[in-house]
Formats: sequence, C-alpha cells, structure tokens
Amino acid sequence: MHRMAHRPWGTYEVLLEDGQYKIKRIIVKPGSKLSLQKHFHRNEHWIVVSGTATVTVGEKTFLVRPNQSTYIEMGEMHRLENEGKIDLVMIEVQLGEYTGEDDIVRVKDVYGR
Repeated sequence: MHRMAHRPWGTYEVLLEDGQYKIKRIIVKPGSKLSLQKHFHRNEHWIVVSGTATVTVGEKTFLVRPNQSTYIEMGEMHRLENEGKIDLVMIEVQLGEYTGEDDIVRVKDVYGR
C-alpha cells in the first residue's frame, strides 16, 4: 500500500518498505527546499527522474540532473533544493537499521519545523 505525504515543499510517496530499506518517490515544487538535516540510522541514494536537484552534502553544493544520482552517508549534513521552474521528481532509496521519519535531525528549516 503506497503512502502519500504532503509537505510545504511538495510530496513524497512510500513505494516500498521492508525491514532495512524504504523506497520513496519525492516531488519538490519549483523554488522549494527541504530542511538542512542529517540521519543517524540510514544512508540515502537519490536518483533524479526529471528536473534538476541542487544538492548540499557537508560543505559542497552541486547539481544532479535526470538519470544521475548521488549518495548521502549516514550522519552527513544534507539538503535537497529545486531551484528550477518545473517539478523535481526523484527516487530516494533509504538503507539502514532504521528508516523511520523521526530519524531526521533538522539543523535549518525555512518552514519552522
């Protein structure tokens, strides 16, 4: 059963969850960004389907375009942004001992969460 969640920056849908991994489809609206955050119990792989992602990992910021991917290691500070004019659509694969939404430590959040 797919689970859709609406956030100020867009939506995500859990496509598959099984023990130590979770697969999500994430849509980030143009001009929106997720919080600067880190996780203690999971690594993440981000694959861009359409649009262009502006990705911050640690001190580095770079672009990820369709059919490209990046890896976020457990404990690394990271952020996902859509500075473009169309929706950013991506697939996120989370791997780790725990993939719950409460394993998010927000450092900066423009939405005050």
